[in-house]
Amino acid sequence: MENQELNFEGVEQQPLKTFTEKAYLDYSMYVILDRALPHIGDGLKPVQRRIIYAMSQLGLAATSKPKKSARTVGDVIGKFHPHGDSACYEAMVHMAQPFTYRYPIIEGQGNWGSTDDPKSFAAMRYTEAKLHPYAAVLLSELGQGTVDWAPNFDGTMEEPIMLPARLPNLLLNGVTGIAVGMSTDVPPHNLREVAAACIHLLEKPSASIEDLCEIIQGPDFPTGGEIVTPLSEIRQIYINGGGTLRMRATWKKEDGDLVIDELPYQVSGSKILEQIANQMRAKKLPMVEDLRDESDHENPTRLVVSPRSNRVDADALMAHLFATTDLERSYRVNLNIIGLDGLPKVHNLKRLLGDWIKFRTTTVTRRLQYRLDKVEQRLHILDGLLIAFLNIDEVIAIIRAEDKPKPVLMERFGLSDIQAEAILELKLRHLAKLEEIRIKAEQGELAEERDALQKILGSAARLKTLIRKEITEDMDKYGDDRRTRIIQRPAAQAIDENQLISSEPVTVILSKRGWARGAKGHEIDPSSVTYKSGDEFLQASKGRSNQQVVFLDSTGRTYSLQAHTLPSARSQGEPLSGRFNSPDGASFAGVLIGDPDDLWLMASDYGYGFIVKYADLLSRNRAGKVVLKPPAGSVVLPSARVPAGEGNWVVAATSEGYLLTFPMAELPQLSRGKGNKIINIPSKRLKSGQEKVVSVAVIGPENKLVIFSGQRHMRLGYHELEQYEGSRGKRGSLLPRGYRKVDKLAVE
Repeated sequence: MENQELNFEGVEQQPLKTFTEKAYLDYSMYVILDRALPHIGDGLKPVQRRIIYAMSQLGLAATSKPKKSARTVGDVIGKFHPHGDSACYEAMVHMAQPFTYRYPIIEGQGNWGSTDDPKSFAAMRYTEAKLHPYAAVLLSELGQGTVDWAPNFDGTMEEPIMLPARLPNLLLNGVTGIAVGMSTDVPPHNLREVAAACIHLLEKPSASIEDLCEIIQGPDFPTGGEIVTPLSEIRQIYINGGGTLRMRATWKKEDGDLVIDELPYQVSGSKILEQIANQMRAKKLPMVEDLRDESDHENPTRLVVSPRSNRVDADALMAHLFATTDLERSYRVNLNIIGLDGLPKVHNLKRLLGDWIKFRTTTVTRRLQYRLDKVEQRLHILDGLLIAFLNIDEVIAIIRAEDKPKPVLMERFGLSDIQAEAILELKLRHLAKLEEIRIKAEQGELAEERDALQKILGSAARLKTLIRKEITEDMDKYGDDRRTRIIQRPAAQAIDENQLISSEPVTVILSKRGWARGAKGHEIDPSSVTYKSGDEFLQASKGRSNQQVVFLDSTGRTYSLQAHTLPSARSQGEPLSGRFNSPDGASFAGVLIGDPDDLWLMASDYGYGFIVKYADLLSRNRAGKVVLKPPAGSVVLPSARVPAGEGNWVVAATSEGYLLTFPMAELPQLSRGKGNKIINIPSKRLKSGQEKVVSVAVIGPENKLVIFSGQRHMRLGYHELEQYEGSRGKRGSLLPRGYRKVDKLAVE
């Protein structure tokens, strides 16, 4: 088959770049304006607006019986919102949850979720719903010419572009939404405060944001709790239109227990219990004895934390829980909403309320004008009817005699088309004698109403007074007390992990193959515990269970972990290779435990070393940190603890029985390095391996030095070491015969 040329005649062509840019821009604008962001007028997203309108069309007013939620969702997605039913139902559920909406718009029957799991609501086929009385704030003026209408998605019916909200629902219930390149986070507020602020701004348009913040103290969440952000920062949020709030649970002491009765917004009580229980299992909350959930119908939130004793500092414990669990949370505020000009913009508080007042003023003006037009139309018809009644016999004669009585009536009595049509539509029953009296009475009432409407529409002051009166009426009808208290408190501080762990004496034992364990107490003999086949004791260090343990490897790297995390000495321990990432070929050479300010002597078998502070040995990394840099070919020696006090001596012993002691002040204190020469060994003997430093120690005036040599050991008091005294870096003196093959030094 021969190749045929493609014919693009009549086909629009454009660069892919142009097409994709336009397509994505169109999508972005749709998401921003028609899905994710609320309008300042009614504070609703399109799906919420359509749900509320569809329910009103179904006759689901607050005074009526509820209907199946599936019926409502079906109407919404079938008539107005051609999207997924599950997403539509979820939006409906949110508007019915009293713990999600500050002023619920829908009243549900059945399982509509709980604070622990807001998404645990039943399927739409099981639940029923109707509008909440508060929904009248959005719907009561809908059929009064207050808003514009637009065709629905298939053009078969019309839907309101906006609902004529009588109160700024945007601030009252808040809203969150994520669009393309922008988002919104408006927290809920108290109705009385917002209404009072609107009235204040209505009367004093020049009022500052600071003046409005005196009325609106801050957000008011449906679940209560405390806002602990300083008032100055809250004010800054309202000035800038964005920022961050910190919210905290409330608690009280009750018979020695700590009872949490209000949680931050959208925080699950079960998740809080899980977070606290995890800390208890990890032995990070030794002061807590029990944890209970006593929530019920009367007490929707009641979490009980039982301390071990009355001596536990309740404030410190709660501060720790605030810092480490969702009992305290931060909330983002971003007042990014679609304004009166139809464009998204971040609003400060004054602009937001000011624009809503403009919206409300326009809405009320349209409502009054719509009613005025209706009144004038009715008066016009009544004028025609009155003419007909005054000339009833002639009217009847014309109707009976004429084939087309309408134009004849219009010409004879000077009637308009509407008036003539109304006369022709009269029923015989309305020809009663009293009907003329009724018409004149209705004319009088409507004339009074027309005059009142014209006065209001012709006077900005009267219009403002009416708006203020209606806001006040709604405030009295739907307003309630503030639930969320605003109390400035210091930032929550977690208790140091070392303080949370009980302080008990512990002996950390390290074997030559790098297995570690922790034994309770300081009386245990490390050589008496069992070791794996081919393994044996290397070094032990005594400390407390709430201290950190440092392990030293043969390359001079140090690694640290919490002492209480080590396995019991009743077992054979666990390999440190599972806890740390030590270099290939490295082995563990020593163990240290102590407080951050303790001093230790680090040394290599070539006779170099230095004093180091314990805090400089600690490392959070699995790979540790390099502290001692031994000379090439040398081996790291087990470290020696420096006794507290003055007058300490450094003691070093070689494999050939040389012992040297000198004042510790001659050895520098470093954080890392090779160190200085401690004892001198001839380089030939050192390099050939004939002689090495076997052990180092630091002895104080109150201590004794124990020299182990095979089966023998010798004790030397502080002053008995004077015969081995010399300067740092000297050769030292020989030990007595029988003790020259030194195995190790120990301090008692």
